[in-house]
Amino acid sequence: MRVELLTVGESFRDLVFVGLPHLPRSGEELKSGRFVETIGGGAAITAVAAARLGLRVAMITGLASEAERELKRERILVTNLRRAHEPAAVTVALSTTRDRSFVTYNGVNVNLQRRLLAAIARRAAAHIHFAFSPDRCGVWTRLVRRLRSQGVSTSWDFGWDPALLRRSGFIELAGEVDVLFMNEIEAALYARARRNARTAVVKLGSRGSRWTSAATSISAPAPRVRAVDTTGAGDAFNGGFLFALLRGLTPRECLRLGNFVGARSTLAPGGIAALPSGRARPARPSRPAWPARL
Repeated sequence: MRVELLTVGESFRDLVFVGLPHLPRSGEELKSGRFVETIGGGAAITAVAAARLGLRVAMITGLASEAERELKRERILVTNLRRAHEPAAVTVALSTTRDRSFVTYNGVNVNLQRRLLAAIARRAAAHIHFAFSPDRCGVWTRLVRRLRSQGVSTSWDFGWDPALLRRSGFIELAGEVDVLFMNEIEAALYARARRNARTAVVKLGSRGSRWTSAATSISAPAPRVRAVDTTGAGDAFNGGFLFALLRGLTPRECLRLGNFVGARSTLAPGGIAALPSGRARPARPSRPAWPARL
């Protein structure tokens, strides 16, 4: 079955300590009365956000069987590349209302990238969103070009990885992807890639988001919310944005829905608990305004 959105990348079991007064200093122990265990990672949170809004979504990742069952209850078609003997990845997140720190055990993700290409070839989708930092950029550049020739659009959220700047072919890959997502700090780190992107979407937190392409530059403000935990908010934004994109909404509407979904995700601990359902979907406009370059 052909889905509208396929997300590809790393997933984690997130252990989130919420409501800390500040991030711990060296040797300091902080205690929190709030803790949540949930599904995390860009591929998973983006998939859940888009599925709840109403897209037909599939995901290729590696995760524990329990997490796979949870995602299937979200009506996501899951291809789980974790083998029985491999441990799932785990992230511990320390969260204040304004900041976060993470410690991650990579588990199955160490072996994930070498298995993804074959799995992608077996899943038909209108759009593929990648959520990981690629080890071999040239391999993925060739895949993105092949997907474009087949009428499949792509987006990528590399996350924070300074090592990417030293990998051969990174700038070329960033220029081939249809939509490049990054937060404000990543936009500074990947400045050259951002300038080379077909469309760069920069997430600015409480200040909203910005769309930049050769044809246009547009910003949209974020809704005001009382944030509980910002873990996964950027990936939730991606899900809202991609829903709007694949429904043919205008660039500004894509930003606005991304901002809305990202903001909603901060109202509860973890990335998915507060994500909105399809009742939040905007009406489809009479004329799609996505640039023809896609």
